[in-house]
Amino acid sequence: MYVALQVVFWSCLALGLYPYAGYPLVVALLARLRPRPVARSPITPTVTVVISAYNEARHIEATVANKLAQDYPADRLDVMVVSDGSTDGTDDLLRAMAAREPRLTWFRQEPRRGKTAALNSLVERARGEIIVFSDANSMYRPDTVRQLVSVFADPEVGYVSGRMIYVSPDGSVVGDGCSAYMRYENWLRARETLVGSIVGVDGGVDAVRRQLYRPMGDDQLPDFVLPLDVVDQGYRVVFEPTAELCEDALGQASAEFRMRVRVALRALWALRSRAHLLNPFRRPLFAWQLWSHKLLRYLSFAPLGAACVINLLLAGQARLYSALLAAQGLFWIAAWGGSRGSRFAPARLAYYFVLVNAASAVAFVRFMRGEKQVLWQPRLG
Repeated sequence: MYVALQVVFWSCLALGLYPYAGYPLVVALLARLRPRPVARSPITPTVTVVISAYNEARHIEATVANKLAQDYPADRLDVMVVSDGSTDGTDDLLRAMAAREPRLTWFRQEPRRGKTAALNSLVERARGEIIVFSDANSMYRPDTVRQLVSVFADPEVGYVSGRMIYVSPDGSVVGDGCSAYMRYENWLRARETLVGSIVGVDGGVDAVRRQLYRPMGDDQLPDFVLPLDVVDQGYRVVFEPTAELCEDALGQASAEFRMRVRVALRALWALRSRAHLLNPFRRPLFAWQLWSHKLLRYLSFAPLGAACVINLLLAGQARLYSALLAAQGLFWIAAWGGSRGSRFAPARLAYYFVLVNAASAVAFVRFMRGEKQVLWQPRLG
């Protein structure tokens, strides 16, 4: 019994930590051994920036102005916005801006159907060869569009994702943890790009060749499903770190938790709808990436939770397991401190790690119940 518990413990611990540590190490090694660089060139195809907005009166004017002011030929860039049943005056602001700016067009989606339906309608109307996706509160650096577009000089590239920078002026716990998480994700995406394609993008700063866009169901996650569809069509999905956006980090743990639950839930449904890409006999490398970076990470709460429980049973049997239990206790104390606003960086990271995995657990339960989420409230900074 003791030996069996040891085997189960180490298996669960390895499986739970693999998506966060083992997979990135293997990807980094592959990127060194056989890199696939991406070609870049200062090309200027026509670009349409598309934005879905619901009750974004606080941000929409600044966001649209930010896109229209991009360092890109004005006659080759336009902006399209859909107001998804807004009730806070967003429509009035868009109407006034469109009257002043001929490069801005907008329309209202009624009844409210969510971001994915809005994007389907926008791309159908767009004139650009390249479609750039922006959130209603995303602020780009002046050259972000130019940097995104330059990567399409590589004919193998079908989708490009930029770098999101979370801004947390008050140093809030979740904001800091989220920033560290994004630094880790961006490091991983840079190496996945050298391997072939990245798994997962930032929906507020990404772009696709218009001819590769496939309309999606209202309940599907465009930030995940569309890149999968691009890979399925034989093109690369890559990360371009010089294409930057700044976005306010969520200041409340409850808001961050709800967002993480929503993203994880929709990602699980996306994986189910594109399950053929998990088949290692179709695209072995990308299937391994998809299993490792997404599916196993979303499910890592289960083996990690089991390892925690089994550690309790083994603690009295050997010093190693007693030491591991003590380390586990320190981790939970640090996470508790992070939840109480500790300024200690490891405490903030421990808390965010717990938050992300708890959100994945909730999302998995909702997924097993058959629940889907199409509509949600805007992020609150």
